[in-house]
Amino acid sequence: MPNRDTFLLILLTILGAVSVSAQPLFSLHRALQTAKSNNPFLKKDQFNINIAESDIVTAQLRPNPILNNQSLQLVKSSVYPNDSKWSNASNRQVWWQLTKPVQLPKQRQYKIEIATQNAQVAQKSYIEAERNLFQATAVKWLDVWAQRKQLDILQSAKKNIDTLVTINKLRLKSEVISETDFVRTELLANQYLLQIKSAEREYQNALNELKLLIGTQDEIQIDTTDQFSYSFPDSFNELLQQALSARSDLDVLESTIDATKTNIKLQKALALPQPELGIIYNPQNTMPYLGIYGTVDLPFFSRNQGEIKKSYFFKQQAEQYLDAARRQVQTELTNAYTTYQTQRQNVQDFTKVLQQSQDILNKVRYAYLRGGTSIIDFLEAQRSWLDTQQQYYDTLRQFRSSYIQLLYTSGLIHQLAQ
Repeated sequence: MPNRDTFLLILLTILGAVSVSAQPLFSLHRALQTAKSNNPFLKKDQFNINIAESDIVTAQLRPNPILNNQSLQLVKSSVYPNDSKWSNASNRQVWWQLTKPVQLPKQRQYKIEIATQNAQVAQKSYIEAERNLFQATAVKWLDVWAQRKQLDILQSAKKNIDTLVTINKLRLKSEVISETDFVRTELLANQYLLQIKSAEREYQNALNELKLLIGTQDEIQIDTTDQFSYSFPDSFNELLQQALSARSDLDVLESTIDATKTNIKLQKALALPQPELGIIYNPQNTMPYLGIYGTVDLPFFSRNQGEIKKSYFFKQQAEQYLDAARRQVQTELTNAYTTYQTQRQNVQDFTKVLQQSQDILNKVRYAYLRGGTSIIDFLEAQRSWLDTQQQYYDTLRQFRSSYIQLLYTSGLIHQLAQ
């Protein structure tokens, strides 16, 4: 029976290991690519393009012909000719009218143009939605990475302390150390265990949020070894010009201005009256009449003045918005660029501190095990090492966050998803 239990335990362990290894490993590049194709909210924005393209079909349609019928029946039987019945055609007048509104060529042309330009705005708005999604996904991927690193640091610290607890338990039996030293070591191990449980929960929460952004419900892992990098131009002015040409939100505004210009032309064209022309067939008491029909508005009062005036304001508003957006891009890029440079230098400066902290811990640990220093010195060195590790990875996270922000602000984040 014990052999069977042992076999089942080994089998479950193997299956668990296979399950973990089978989880997809997501680098930042793969996460962005997956979000681009699977994100449920981005799929919703795709329909905006289809809706806008449907307006092009509507703009291309021509007005339908209008069929009109009017029938008049003679109701006084005493005046029926030749003692005829009421159903006789001599007692009826029928009016058949077939007309068609005439849409002026420029009106239809401008409607098609503005619908096409609005479709382009929708397409560029979709690209802007992608840019925002890429930033949100990259930031969340970085959160998962930071939580994973925090968890790894705590597990490493816990492993080191567990080893020391085992050693000190033997040393306590041999009366090499006091019970107080052993309790202090065991207390620190328990503290690390509590921190690990909290870190595991925060890591899983961040991972679930990342799964939502990339549009998957499967269990995943991130590639913590991913050293994603992109070469920025050496000159800030070159980077700024690249941002002004690559930012999708600026493309949306420029396309909107083109649409407002066409809208001005359309509203002026709509100021012209739209005639309605057709033919009339009018049998009156068996006598057929054939004629023509024509009607047109007389533009004495309404000449679409309000819509024309409004179209100019729309254009001015869009131009002002574009000017403000360009200034905002310059400010955002300046802040992102200087922050990126500062954080990059901080990471370089911290590397030496990280190594020093590790060396100190190794020396104090060695001295403590040989009886050359107290448990207090070792525990202080351990805490200092943990703080340094956490500060280093927090600094590295801030650097990578500034890197992502610079990619987003410059409009180059799309290239990480290609």
